[in-house]
Amino acid sequence: MDVKCLIIDDEELARQLLREYIGQIAGLTIVGEAERGREAVERIDTDKPDLIFLDVQMPGMTGFDVLEEITHDPHVIFTTAYDQYAIQAFEKNAVDYLLKPIDQERFNLAVKRAVERITLEQNPVGELLRSLKTENKTAFDSHIFVQKSEKLINLPVDEIMFLEASGDYTILTTKSDQFVSSSGIGKLEEILNPEIFIRVHRSTIININYLREIERHFNGGMMVRMSNGKSFPVSRTYARVIRKKVV
Repeated sequence: MDVKCLIIDDEELARQLLREYIGQIAGLTIVGEAERGREAVERIDTDKPDLIFLDVQMPGMTGFDVLEEITHDPHVIFTTAYDQYAIQAFEKNAVDYLLKPIDQERFNLAVKRAVERITLEQNPVGELLRSLKTENKTAFDSHIFVQKSEKLINLPVDEIMFLEASGDYTILTTKSDQFVSSSGIGKLEEILNPEIFIRVHRSTIININYLREIERHFNGGMMVRMSNGKSFPVSRTYARVIRKKVV
């Protein structure tokens, strides 16, 4: 399998090191590079890479800003000299978060994780099974069991206000509590009614019954505000679902 990669970093030495590491792994192909955020957005949507190596701090736009602007949805490995962005990176459902100077062994592990995810998504048998499961499903789960301390709590799904990806885990928020699921947000999405639980971002699913308002921005972007005051950006990939609800 050929994995198309895009390098995004404003430092030439950092891009050079990534080129060297990528070149040593069979099956990876570099389709381009970008030094600035706006250029990165254009290259991602034009080249449609499977995997991007994304610096957090760049002139003009941060790496997080780039992810909000793109329509293509690549897998992401963050590369940065600062560790304070790690939580935010995993909230964006990043495959991994590499600190500079990047160790080659650690880099290889991150790429291995990314390739495993990409392979799973591109597997036609897996895709067929997921399709059949969706077609044959006539009812969605009304309750799920979530862990809280040493107990398993029977949680009615209609009490879930929103779900947020956090690495390989998912944080479920209700009016009065939060739960951590070991299932990824994509797996949970499959068991939830898509008429009620709407994905607004690759890392966020909201319960439309708790949606208070939608803010439209001058640049065409949108923000959803929940009944508890929490706000989430709507990525362009999922904005069409929200627009269908506007009358």
